[in-house]
Amino acid sequence: MNATALEKIQAAFPDATCKAVLDTVVIDVQPENLEKTLSRLKNDAAFNCGLMVDVTAIDYLDYPHKQAARFFVVYTLRNWQDNLLVQVRTPVVDPDEGIHTATHLWDSAKWGEREVYDQYGIKFQGHPDLRRILNHWQFEGHPLRKDYPIEKRQICYQTDSLEKEIRTRLLEKGVNESTMQDINTEIMFLNLGPSHPATHGAIRILAALDGETILANVNEIGYLHRGFEKTSENRTYNQIVPLTDRLNYCSSMINNIAYAKAVESWLGVEITERARFMRVVLTEFYRVLDHLVCLAAALVDMGGLTNYWYLYNEKEAAYDLISRLTGARLTSTFTRIGGMYRDFYEGWEEDLEIQLRGIEKGIGDALKLVETNRIVHDRTQGVCVVSAETALSYGFTGPVLRASGVPFDLRKDAPYYNYESFDFEVPVGTNGDVYDRFMIRFHEMAQSIRIIRQAMKHIPAGSVNVKDSQICLPPKQQVYNNIEGLANHFKLVFEGVKTPPGEWYDSYEAANGELGFHFVSDGSGRPYKLKVRPPCFYTMGGFHKMVEGNMIADAVINLSCINIIGGELDR
Repeated sequence: MNATALEKIQAAFPDATCKAVLDTVVIDVQPENLEKTLSRLKNDAAFNCGLMVDVTAIDYLDYPHKQAARFFVVYTLRNWQDNLLVQVRTPVVDPDEGIHTATHLWDSAKWGEREVYDQYGIKFQGHPDLRRILNHWQFEGHPLRKDYPIEKRQICYQTDSLEKEIRTRLLEKGVNESTMQDINTEIMFLNLGPSHPATHGAIRILAALDGETILANVNEIGYLHRGFEKTSENRTYNQIVPLTDRLNYCSSMINNIAYAKAVESWLGVEITERARFMRVVLTEFYRVLDHLVCLAAALVDMGGLTNYWYLYNEKEAAYDLISRLTGARLTSTFTRIGGMYRDFYEGWEEDLEIQLRGIEKGIGDALKLVETNRIVHDRTQGVCVVSAETALSYGFTGPVLRASGVPFDLRKDAPYYNYESFDFEVPVGTNGDVYDRFMIRFHEMAQSIRIIRQAMKHIPAGSVNVKDSQICLPPKQQVYNNIEGLANHFKLVFEGVKTPPGEWYDSYEAANGELGFHFVSDGSGRPYKLKVRPPCFYTMGGFHKMVEGNMIADAVINLSCINIIGGELDR
């Protein structure tokens, strides 16, 4: 990272402890200084951290190295223009007393702090809606505390009405109690989901309607929450790779690669050039796949069934190609820490080019029916508009943020895997409406195909795995024919990859935006803590800002175009 940034932050906060960890400046502050530190990092033009990427907590109860307190809260902030990533850590002495909220600085803190409260029981003073979010409302205890037993199960026996929450939203929108109770106003409450074709997954949207116009809405998530982070604490680093498949399962290998990259960055491992190019090719191919699924679903919700088939057929053929490479269509677990499971098969390049041409034709055919279609324009242009300022405040990243006019893309602004050497553009919208969110993904597919062709043209020969027996499994021939190979295989499988003690954050430009992994290592073969920063989570946190004032049909199309994936959202 830039040493000047560390010096500048240390000079600005002389009472804090500052250090550089990988590409992140980490600031340790006392709780009484937290609010002014966060405020200055956001509002001071010297730092301009307008994007709160994530917030999480750490329970150091069983950590072997002594800490100042059992609980710490960590805010991850980003200045995307200057590629500055900052983490602010503060100890929490009493979780019931907690710390002051950051919701007045970033709207993304509304959901982020709710998750910390839900999982760790840390309260945030002044938070406008502090309640559970991933676990159900009848849940007792806080599952990411180290003294919460992993085998404990709790069943929800009654649906939460969300009446208090929807009434609060109506009051915020200027609808008073007497108006709500007056039958002549005809305000109707409608549940869209949790099991509804329009949600493309288990999401509950409670809307207050005036006719077909949404006055206010409250979203309930967590229906696919399966304890990813708690499970990861009890798995070796390699055993977690299959779990990442189930995040955004439409582009599962991107999750694999992002996770492996995060672990490798802390280990200081440089994967081989061929593995690096393989990861670029497969990342961009899966980005295309993900966008095909998103756009096809949006077209169906819009009534464009003909357009849908142009994209669906190519998506199916693309998954068939992935199956030939990996042995699975959806959850491939093809990536390994230190490289890849195996190399491309002979003939892959020819098969890939045939598929890319098919996708290009499918995109072209679909666009002919979309770009000049008056119905599409009427249904999407000027609908569910989100400004750049609002998008940043809610923590939007990826295509949804770029549709609002913010050209932030980690491949360009914080490049990795030689992305700086590829010739490609970052499509950006101008209006932040459904049409821009829709078209951005069409244009991104074209750019991803450009990158794939460049990568395949320049991919070098060589191994796809590092030659380190403490990171990668030895070849089967060594395992079966000499004791050293067998011992290395045994230790790596049972003990896992050993990471140095410490804490770090690493991120990747996934199909839906910034996919981040926040680790705490105690030096063993299992992460002491692993927090996923899912792009869907913060996008869904701002869904109400998109749809309020619009119609039910508009909300359905908007939900399709922001591509909420339940596995990634709920973890």
